[in-house]
Amino acid sequence: MASIHKEFVVDATPDAVWDVLSDYGAVHERLAPGFVTDTHLSSDTRTVTFSDGTIVHERLVDLDHEARRVAYTVVGGSLHPAHHHASMQALAEAGGRTRFVWHTDVLPDTLAAPIAEFVEQGSVVMRQALEGRMGMTTG
Repeated sequence: MASIHKEFVVDATPDAVWDVLSDYGAVHERLAPGFVTDTHLSSDTRTVTFSDGTIVHERLVDLDHEARRVAYTVVGGSLHPAHHHASMQALAEAGGRTRFVWHTDVLPDTLAAPIAEFVEQGSVVMRQALEGRMGMTTG
């Protein structure tokens, strides 16, 4: 099984990042605008359309407000993993900043490279969106 792990620090508070991250049906508007072009939520499953035309159906596994962690699994769409489980978490970092942690496990291993590319591209967009929309202010 391939594991893809990405962490980056965001200049925003954990609560502000969690407010965006926990909005499970608004990825295209709040978390990854432009990288994700559309999201439709139906019960516990969201259909996510990426800018390259890839469409995935992601079932919500857990939305943990206390731990500021969301977990989901791909259950259909353009990708056909035998197994997919991902989680994103907003952890407190020094100075009121946030460590964003994104972890994905996937089978078959041949999907690791394209998913890792999505994670890299998505991380850049997410960090920019999170900092641009709710960057910390001093005062």
